[in-house]
Amino acid sequence: MNAALLAVDPMLVDVDFADVLRVLAKVVVAFALLLVAVMLMIWFERKVIAKMQNRIGPNVAGPWGILQTLADGIKLFFKEDLVPDESDRFVFKLAPYLSLVPAFLTFAVVPIGGNFSRDGGVVKFLGGHTYLQVVDAPIGLLFFLAMSSLAVYGIMLAGWSSGSKYPLLGSVRASAQMVSYEAALGLALATVFLTTGSLSTHDIVAGQIGNIKDWNIVQTWGIPFIIFLIAGTAELNRPPFDLVEAEQELVGGFHTEYSSIRFALFYLAEFMNTITMSAIIVTVFLGGPNGATFGAEWFRSWVLPIFWFMLKLLIFLFGFVWFRATLPRFRYDQLMDLGWKALIPLSLGWFVLRGAIEVLRSRGWDVGPRIGIVAIGFVVMALAALLLRSAVRIGARKRAELEEVAA
Repeated sequence: MNAALLAVDPMLVDVDFADVLRVLAKVVVAFALLLVAVMLMIWFERKVIAKMQNRIGPNVAGPWGILQTLADGIKLFFKEDLVPDESDRFVFKLAPYLSLVPAFLTFAVVPIGGNFSRDGGVVKFLGGHTYLQVVDAPIGLLFFLAMSSLAVYGIMLAGWSSGSKYPLLGSVRASAQMVSYEAALGLALATVFLTTGSLSTHDIVAGQIGNIKDWNIVQTWGIPFIIFLIAGTAELNRPPFDLVEAEQELVGGFHTEYSSIRFALFYLAEFMNTITMSAIIVTVFLGGPNGATFGAEWFRSWVLPIFWFMLKLLIFLFGFVWFRATLPRFRYDQLMDLGWKALIPLSLGWFVLRGAIEVLRSRGWDVGPRIGIVAIGFVVMALAALLLRSAVRIGARKRAELEEVAA
């Protein structure tokens, strides 16, 4: 029970004061690293987009403009804090924290280091043994889904409590968008659970030791990875799915009435969520800190795993910036169609097919019959996709005929 209360750390058996200090140190270090990473991410995104669009970008505050984010934070901190007269003051002030806190809590279940191939991810830290993650929750994937669902409350309550119609429209869009893509996100993770047999992020990483073929992106044949990447981008409200803000239509979306530090918290939450989502993708599909090992023991246990994790994380962060710099924004009907008519049916069909494969494997079927079942499954999914597309077209045609008659 003590271990569950402190950090669900299996290293904590007989908890003493040193264990408490070790857990608190991990919390502080993780929070500090995440804040620094957010500051660097904002600078990184500005510089990369500036290069892609042939602009200058930050180049004044600090070397290469690296302190521009810090300067913006200080500026926002000292700006006037405005609260609309028609707003619900308590909810208006609470909403930014409801967006920020889930982002950090999600990062707490991500293992960022440790030699899983030799030591099972256990490292020596402050005189004891532990994992390089704040908490190894047995339901880590469910915890991630719960936190991603809670984040929408901050956006929804921010728009509702502002007392203005434009933020309210932005928050309504946010809730619809989150619901549309949360199902596909969960089904993609459910497929990973079928493959690994565990919801613990630590166990998922431990099951991906070895070569690249052992990573879940290969084990699940890549389809859940693609679904998760698209749905995760929509969950983050980043381009091309940034309909929550849609500046041309809603002024600034749900945070139109926010200023000063509260606006900065929403800004911080967006980039923190981007880092957290990238870390979850790396953990679930790309082996987390697993990679090639060489050198001395301390180098293999500490430096290399963290290096591999950060390298994979940087690749996905660059991908999100690339999306923002190149892809145009979806229309709202396109956003809903992609979620409900493409991603959810595809993720559900792949989950059922993957479940059938695992059942056949557990019963000892040979590779040949399993390949036959997979082929039949692909045919069924293709026919279902054609039927769905036909039904959508028929519905659109009938709707157009009714509108023509009414006109």
